[in-house]
Order: sequence, then C-alpha cells, then structure tokens
Amino acid sequence: MNFLYNKNSHFNLANLFTFANITFGLIAIYFITHHNFFFAALFAWFGGAFDIFDGKIARKYNLSTEFGVQLDSFADSLSFVLVPVMFIYFAIFDKCNTLQLIIAGTVLIYYFISGIRRLIIFNLKTDVGEVSKYFEGVPTPLGAILLWIYYLLWYFDTIENGYIILALIALTGYLLNSKAKIPHP
Repeated sequence: MNFLYNKNSHFNLANLFTFANITFGLIAIYFITHHNFFFAALFAWFGGAFDIFDGKIARKYNLSTEFGVQLDSFADSLSFVLVPVMFIYFAIFDKCNTLQLIIAGTVLIYYFISGIRRLIIFNLKTDVGEVSKYFEGVPTPLGAILLWIYYLLWYFDTIENGYIILALIALTGYLLNSKAKIPHP
C-alpha cells in the first residue's frame, strides 16, 4: 500500500480520487445518453465531490506532480465541461428543429472549446503544488455549476425560452477565459 503515498506512483491516493472523478463523469455520460437526468446529475456531482478532495489530498500528503496536474485537468474537462454540455444538449435541445439544433450546437461547442482553453491556460500558468489566492476567469467547476443552475431554471419553467439559456451559456463560456478575479476557496 506504499504506492498510495508515493509521489511518483500514478496510482497514489490523490490520483485515485481523480480517477474516481473520471469514472463518475463517464457514468454520468452513460445516463445522459439514456435520458436519465436524475442519475446523470447525481454521478456528475459525485465526480465534483472527488475533484474537491484530490487536490487537498495531494497537498496534504505532498503528492502533487505534473502528472497529477495534467490528470486533474483531463478529469475537469470531462466532468466540468463535456458532461454539463451533453447534459444541457440532451435535456433541453435534443428534440428541437434543425435551426435550433444548429444554434444550440454552436453555443455548446463554443462553451466546450472555452472550457478546454481555460484548462490548458490554467495548466500552463500553474506551478505544481502551488495554489493562488484567485482564479483568473471563472473556473470550470463553477462554470459547470452555473450550467446546472441554468438547467434547473429551465426545468422549473423559470426560464422557458431556450435561447435565453443559450445566451447565459455563451456568457459563461466567455467568462471562463475572462480576466475576472474569482477567489480560490
């Protein structure tokens, strides 16, 4: 069991939490594609919970590595970028007409590219084991939470117009790469 606390092991405790995040993201995608949005959201939130702890464990047990940083961003791209985009598409826009699908697809692809870009820039600026006081731009986990909120606003008929949802998603995509200072928890 020494590998759990070995910084050089790709299967150390922190990375296992990140692998769990990836696993829950994949399970969420399965449920999304089967239109079971309750379980999709549940597993997406499980992934998010594991994302909270992987970095804390890495810092506590001195397990931070370049591999872990890259693995975490891969997990984030799945759980906080792809899963919410697919969730919004399948839950709201899957049965729209062709024009609406093209518009929704364009906005969701824009959000996806913005999220990936944000993660790459974050990795390029991050030193292993360092945590800054502020994020520059909206972090992808917060972006994912905002997309879940937009879905709930649509689901509970607070916002009935899908184009308003798309405008909010586009704005959030823009904010992912903005210069806005967001305090690091």
